[in-house]
Amino acid sequence: MNDEELVRRIHRELADSYDEELELEIEDRTIEELAEGVDARSEQDKADRRLYFRELFRLQAELVKLQDWVVATGHKVVILFEGRDAAGKGGVIKRITQRLNPRVCRVAALPAPNDRERTQWYFQRYISHLPAAGEIVLFDRSWYNRAGVERVMGFCTDDQYEEFFRSAPEFERMLARSGIQLIKYWFSITDEEQHMRFLSRIHDPLKQWKLSPMDLESRRRWEDYTKAKEIMLERTHIPEAPWWVVQAVDKKKARLNCIHHLLGQMPYGEVEHSPISLPERVRHDDYFRREVSSEIVVPEVY
Repeated sequence: MNDEELVRRIHRELADSYDEELELEIEDRTIEELAEGVDARSEQDKADRRLYFRELFRLQAELVKLQDWVVATGHKVVILFEGRDAAGKGGVIKRITQRLNPRVCRVAALPAPNDRERTQWYFQRYISHLPAAGEIVLFDRSWYNRAGVERVMGFCTDDQYEEFFRSAPEFERMLARSGIQLIKYWFSITDEEQHMRFLSRIHDPLKQWKLSPMDLESRRRWEDYTKAKEIMLERTHIPEAPWWVVQAVDKKKARLNCIHHLLGQMPYGEVEHSPISLPERVRHDDYFRREVSSEIVVPEVY
């Protein structure tokens, strides 16, 4: 990739970040306005953005229907998002949860285990995050850390690694038997694409926090991570919880494809709700609103 192509792709990455903010403002903007974006230098750019936003909002409306169905039926769902650093897992998780009730759909993004957790049964700290009836839990990385980063970085022994592959399929079958639907996604990107996304984060002060020393080390060990991923998919792809690979070089297409696929994994339907009517406000003649002390009012700087 030459310098001109690299600059163009980094610029496109920044434009995508800008689009993320626009998505949150849909109440105040039309799809046509959103499609303009930044760096929309051609009609094709605008058409692509227009299609993306139209489909995203349509799929998010379906996710609301799915949420209502999960609550109404008491369904229990766990969705795992795995993939290399900067593969786009966080982006799709944000789009899935963006319009949903956080009491129904929540994200579990666990930090590195502490000293006590390192002495527990490996799966123990994940169990407390599993859903009850009518809940959806999205794991931003999961127990598959052992098959990936822990293996590559030497954070587990060979015996622990092999025990994981003996235990993980049985653990997931137990979840299935208990009534939990487990859906596993691997986000796949190329070496070149990860390199470009890392450069974009390095040059964007608002995103530098996303680059940890572990992320940077993963660039050097690309091939080791590839081998670990191939073994993981082969040894943990089971009928009760198969792996699904999302082609994620194009982040926007990956988001749409993943959400579309997710919706197809459950037989949800429209749930009827009772009509909502706003009650009249009760007023009392003896009530007078008190003035708030100016000392506790936030200054109106803007």
